Amino acid sequence: MSAAAVLARASRGVAARSGALGAFRQQQTFSQRIPALSALARYYASGKFPDHTIISMPALSPTMTAGNIGVWQKKPGDTLAPGDVLVEIETDKAQMDFEFQEEGVLAKVLKDSGEKDVAVGNPIAVMVEDASDVEKFADFTVDDAGGDKSKPAEDKKGGQEAAESSEPPQSDSATAPPEPKQEESKPAAQESESSGERLQPSIEREGASPAAKKLALEKGVAISKVKGTGPKGRVTAKDVEKAGSSGAAAGAGAGVPATAGAPAAATYEDVPATSMRKTIASRLQQSMNQNPHYFVASSISVSKLLKLRQALNAQADGQYKLSVNDFLIKAVAFAARKVPAANSSWREDGGNVMIRQHNTVDVSVAVATPVGLMTPIVKNVMGNGLEAISSQIKDLGKRARDGKLKPEEYQGGTITISNMGMNNAIDRFTAVINPPQACIVAVGAVKKVAVPSEGEDSGVEWDEQIVITGSFDHKVVDGAVGGEFMRELKNVIENPLNMVL
Repeated sequence: MSAAAVLARASRGVAARSGALGAFRQQQTFSQRIPALSALARYYASGKFPDHTIISMPALSPTMTAGNIGVWQKKPGDTLAPGDVLVEIETDKAQMDFEFQEEGVLAKVLKDSGEKDVAVGNPIAVMVEDASDVEKFADFTVDDAGGDKSKPAEDKKGGQEAAESSEPPQSDSATAPPEPKQEESKPAAQESESSGERLQPSIEREGASPAAKKLALEKGVAISKVKGTGPKGRVTAKDVEKAGSSGAAAGAGAGVPATAGAPAAATYEDVPATSMRKTIASRLQQSMNQNPHYFVASSISVSKLLKLRQALNAQADGQYKLSVNDFLIKAVAFAARKVPAANSSWREDGGNVMIRQHNTVDVSVAVATPVGLMTPIVKNVMGNGLEAISSQIKDLGKRARDGKLKPEEYQGGTITISNMGMNNAIDRFTAVINPPQACIVAVGAVKKVAVPSEGEDSGVEWDEQIVITGSFDHKVVDGAVGGEFMRELKNVIENPLNMVL
């Protein structure tokens, strides 16, 4: 064996022992907080198979315990190089690419596209060094790779960290966030009797463009029933349009009573919950159960803020366009610096209970996406100007809706803002705390309100106001402290020039 081959084999062995996290583009801080599950396991020649390496399901996000297999970008016999996308994997947050960081040849795919709830660490493929060995793995099975492992059991103890959605759990925590129970395996893809075409795996049907998902929601079309004509079976907006028009006649008669002898029309449709929706439901339910919420609302004048926004945008010369939300994010950070308790979190670690006060204000911004709520983070808001904040929000919001956020871009915030002001029907609302944070700010729509005139006459004048409601975790923030935070927030919004001081 050549010296180069020996060196390559030695380096590959080291990589296999170092754990899966080195194979993905994850921040080092996250890799220290989740179990180091090996993505590569080296097996030497036996009587049946030559030397080979087992590729396991990777942990692509700190909270991931299982994932769905998407489209394989490589097929048996293809050469693998560092940086190549091996397969698309749907996590509990988004659909992500598994970028491989080893050299070799893909010999066998053990989990086909459409496989659901494959536990992290389970074998998904086999790699060899020599392409001539590929055909020897035609009969290789999951059992030959050591068999499947079950998903980690849910932690019944609960606790603050169990509902965590803004930060990844620590690997030594006994209250890591639970995942939904593993579903029963779905039938394998088979030939259609009516058309002769191969049935699409479920995950491929879910592989729809954001525009298609949005249009499906507007038209009431079940996107899981739409056949995609885009690349790799991806559902496009045109597919949804076609499905909506073809199903219009059927939908029109759905409410008509069935005639005698005819079967009754279905009165409902069951849509399977996605992994992301299950995670949102589990964690927000635990947040309400485990965090003693209390709410403080305040009517706040934004007349001066709107005038300042108009003046700044007028001189932008097309370089930026500030929104009201950009100012509110800055204002929330300003108030959080004045009242640090609102920028804190409750921590339980190894039997020790503490309140962590954060030195920087990283604002999580709630963004509605076609598949669920995401909270991308504007980091170190006090160290950025309004133009930089606006630019970050536009970029993060777009990538959140496209499902392209990295874990470090939506996990780790210190306080959250949820703005429904774009909906004129919303006067005010309350929001659920995003654990382990202790505060979330809910913003309603701008309304014109009649207020007493400041002049000598006893008339009234119109003022533009919003109602902002703060939700606080009483374990961390006492009632009087929550009221102080709202007073500071009201003061900076009504005097927006203070933001530049």
